[in-house]
Amino acid sequence: MKNLYAIGEVLIDFIPVQKGKALKDVVEFQRVPGGAPANVAAAVAKYGGNSYMLTKLGTDAFGDFLLEQLQEVGVNTDKVTRTNEANTGLAFVSLREDGERDFSFYRNPSADLLFHENEIEESWFEKGDILHFCSVDLVESPMKYAHVKAIRSVKENKGIISFDPNVRLPLWKHAEDCRKTILEFIPLAHIVKISDEELTFITGISDEKEAIESLFVGDVKVVIYTKGAQGAELYMKDKWYQSNGYRVVVQDTTGAGDAFIGGFLYKLLEKNVGQQNLEEVLYMHSQEILTFANASGALTTTGKGAISSIPVKEDIYKLLQD
Repeated sequence: MKNLYAIGEVLIDFIPVQKGKALKDVVEFQRVPGGAPANVAAAVAKYGGNSYMLTKLGTDAFGDFLLEQLQEVGVNTDKVTRTNEANTGLAFVSLREDGERDFSFYRNPSADLLFHENEIEESWFEKGDILHFCSVDLVESPMKYAHVKAIRSVKENKGIISFDPNVRLPLWKHAEDCRKTILEFIPLAHIVKISDEELTFITGISDEKEAIESLFVGDVKVVIYTKGAQGAELYMKDKWYQSNGYRVVVQDTTGAGDAFIGGFLYKLLEKNVGQQNLEEVLYMHSQEILTFANASGALTTTGKGAISSIPVKEDIYKLLQD
């Protein structure tokens, strides 16, 4: 099995002990590891794949904690660097009664944004590897250009690029800056995962089918359209597949989308997918892959936090059999 490389933020999520309170009214938090790319790397590792995190952490206690948490679930951290020029990123999260979230981020900058392109070696990547990234760390910073180098290097080595915009507007000075940057990076990906909450904002198109079709630009071969509890749809240029979600008791939706795409990418790695056979494998196994991904995302919502709530593979197969 080839490798999953996730590039971007690893941070501390402070989750409120009580749901249903505005962030300003929360008095007690629980510390959990987070960051969308890290969640994806953790999911792949938990399911038995080889995953690596490409990022930078502060030389502080929170950085130590995150490194330990990644290692504990099996993520390779030998390519994670440390710095004393900035602290590890923090995110305070408020949970509504339905498990949805409100974020407040502390990074100006955080250590991850100082990860430099010179810290990436092209020799790391091999044919069949997958690079996954999101938009949070695409703000103007050294980390943005580290993404550019990693994407170019993986492509040159015939690997697959996966992009989940994972929109977090509070981290951008202007919403339009976020949107333009996402549109700049979409054509560089082979796989784009986008949620129903993000589609109109990113594309500027209100018609669902037209908006999805507009995402097939540049190298994009696959669009995964997620709809929360309603499941997901998989689009290729001439085919589309639908899959249903699972009914579970939701505690916290943090990381559900990451667990979904983590499960999806794990199944691609399991099937030795490369640039040349990506569409062929999805034609043949779309239902199996989507079902696994949906179960991965659903079960993650039944606990608090992201990495700590990602299920083991046996629990996914148990849900699929019920």
